[in-house]
Amino acid sequence: MDSSREFEIILWGATGFTGSLVAKHLQTTYGATLNWAMAGRNLAKLEAVKAELGNPDIPLLQADSHDQAAMEALAARTKVVCTTVGPYALYGTPLLEACAKHGTHYCDLTGEVQWMGQTIKQFQATAEASGARIVHTCGFDSIPSDLGVFYAQSVMRERFGIYAQEVNARVGRFSGGASGGTIASMMVMMEQMSKDKSIQEELENPYSLNPEGEQSGPDGLDINEAVFDDNFQQWTGPFFMAAVNARVVRRSNALATYPYGKTFRYDERQLTGSDKKAQRKAKNIAMGSKLTPSIMGSGWVRKLAGRFLPKPGEGPTPEEQLNGHFEMFFYAQSDDGKQSLKTRVSGDRDPGYGGTSRMLGEAAVCLARDDLSCGGGIWTPASAMGQALVDRLQANAGITFETL
Repeated sequence: MDSSREFEIILWGATGFTGSLVAKHLQTTYGATLNWAMAGRNLAKLEAVKAELGNPDIPLLQADSHDQAAMEALAARTKVVCTTVGPYALYGTPLLEACAKHGTHYCDLTGEVQWMGQTIKQFQATAEASGARIVHTCGFDSIPSDLGVFYAQSVMRERFGIYAQEVNARVGRFSGGASGGTIASMMVMMEQMSKDKSIQEELENPYSLNPEGEQSGPDGLDINEAVFDDNFQQWTGPFFMAAVNARVVRRSNALATYPYGKTFRYDERQLTGSDKKAQRKAKNIAMGSKLTPSIMGSGWVRKLAGRFLPKPGEGPTPEEQLNGHFEMFFYAQSDDGKQSLKTRVSGDRDPGYGGTSRMLGEAAVCLARDDLSCGGGIWTPASAMGQALVDRLQANAGITFETL
């Protein structure tokens, strides 16, 4: 990449709720040492964000996400584009295409499996040729899961000299709900799925994000039942983000040329406790998981639900963000079960906003500054940044990786 680029990072969507939190993190953590700019459609709103940050020297750039020429001009000015503007299936393609074309590194917060699959097919070759590192899912989906497996496997390798053939991820305590942007993305995915059966087929394949020709393996669809986990001695129910996270973890293994083996197994569920009340909670979560796709497949239901669910730009108060938290556990074991260990990834902010914004900001800085071994292409957080991002998250984002 041309070292003479005007900026290290351009934050696209800085006026949105999550975007403004990313801006705050970059300003608070790096200040004048980072050469970055904020960009969006509305210059007045950008000025307001800059005023809140108290840094009059941050450059502001105005553009429209549907203007391909403007997106290319934006991408050509920076080493990295960090974008919070979703749903990405509606607004993200021109910017990603521009980054792939101009050799500009890119990170986002998407969990839209159907869109990620499309971008891999359309822009993988372009990104490889230009040297652009394109990294999706750099928020709560799917950094804790993807880097959680990376960390657990690193400990397995260090302790036992082998990689685990199976990793079970379990979501523990967390405070904070889904963001308005995440909900909007889910609504778009449901709408597209109702119109295009091929999208539904793609979402039914647990390996749909793997490279072409490698979209199969031992894992099936997530189990929508209450299951007692002997390794954790707790009841578990389906976790609503597992479908995205698991596909990202499997793609990481594939992109790294299968260090965990082609028979590596991964699943992700939510812990509910060990008593009868916990069993009922797990069953209720499972019932909701079964009913939601069919219910939300109806257009009028989605429209009605949209009146009551959080909207893009809406989010918790600063106090709620500070009081939020999350934790995920990982049980890694060898194929014969003789070697095993538990690790944990935890964060000291609510996952949907405070945690996610800092994860994305650190991913952007990692892409801009760290000596990464991967070339151009469409990567995952673990396959692109690995230990470098683990180190940054622990140092600057309140994320802890530990062996139990």
